[in-house]
Parts: sequence; structure tokens; C-alpha cells
Amino acid sequence: MSRVLIIESSARQQDSVSRQLTQQFIGQWRAAHPDDQLTVRDLATEQVPHLDATLLGGWMKPSEQRTTTEQAALDRSNQLTDELVAADVLVLAAPMYNFAIPSTLKAWFDHVLRAGITFKYGETGPQGLLVGKRAFVLTARGGIYAGSSLDHQEPYLRQVLGFIGIHDVTFIHAEGLNMGGDFVEKGMNQAIAKLAQVA
Repeated sequence: MSRVLIIESSARQQDSVSRQLTQQFIGQWRAAHPDDQLTVRDLATEQVPHLDATLLGGWMKPSEQRTTTEQAALDRSNQLTDELVAADVLVLAAPMYNFAIPSTLKAWFDHVLRAGITFKYGETGPQGLLVGKRAFVLTARGGIYAGSSLDHQEPYLRQVLGFIGIHDVTFIHAEGLNMGGDFVEKGMNQAIAKLAQVA
């Protein structure tokens, strides 16, 4: 049995294409791996706070010096990190907002990139500690950006996932969704066809 952690980051609910892709993924994965444990964390309904002085204090102070508020912030961060460490497969559903990822997803990364837990510093530099995991990234984009200089989403996610040791990353892009005409159908069909191959 594998553990699959799914992170939803779209601010929208019913009209979200990235959420549609997630549901497609879940259906296919469950059919192929019925015994796997799937956990969904929705960053729109379970908002993760951005980094602040309280959390930084919780990270940097010894336990006996933390305030109650700092400890609560640290506990929340630990929960997110523990979920990621325990997962065998990570699924990120990420619409493209202004050429990059939603700020909620960036906040999640800020909580789980933890020195000594998901990466460490050594004599040769940082080393990812989450080796052996797989990741799938499901994106929804209004235009066609893959491979262009305007795509700050895939390069960032590849880098940040690689930084913590996750190098087996598959991107599934639904592109051209706001371009009208045949672009919408083509973009969705291509994404769904690629999804059919992942499980």
C-alpha cells in the first residue's frame, strides 16, 4: 500500500479545471491501486498561513522558550511536513496564476521545506531527504506557456521538488483554456490523455 498526498491549490471550487484534473487522477489511481491511502489537503478551505515572525520563532527557539502561539504555529507546520514525509506519491494541483503558482501553494512549500527534515546542508551543499518519492503536477493555464520564458511554474516546481529530493516529477498541463475555439477542447483532451497513462 502506498500513501498518496494530494494538494489542491485552486481558489475556485466547482469551475476549477485543476480540480477536475484531480478528480480524474483520483478515479484512475483508485481503480489501479485500490489499496492505496489517499489524503487530500485543500489549501482553499484549509488555508496555510504565510511565513511570519511567529512561525520563525517556533522554528528557531528551543521548546522551553516558545510561546503558546509559537508552539501552535510550529505544530501546524509539523503536521504539513509529516504528511509530506509519510507520502510515497505527491500530487500538486496548481492553476497558473500570473505565470506562477498560487500563493497558497507557495505558503505550503514554505512550511514543508525544513532543514533537517526534508533537506539538509552538508559539505557539498544542500541535499534532499525525500528521495524515492514520485510527484505529479496537474496544471490549468489560460494560455499556452509550456517551454516559454513566461512559464515560471514548471521550472520553479521542478527546482523546489528536486531540492527536497523528489526528482521523479510528471507534469500534466491543460493549456489554452481561455483562448476559445478548439483550444479548450484540445487542451483538456491532451491533459486527460496524459492522465490516463500515469496510474
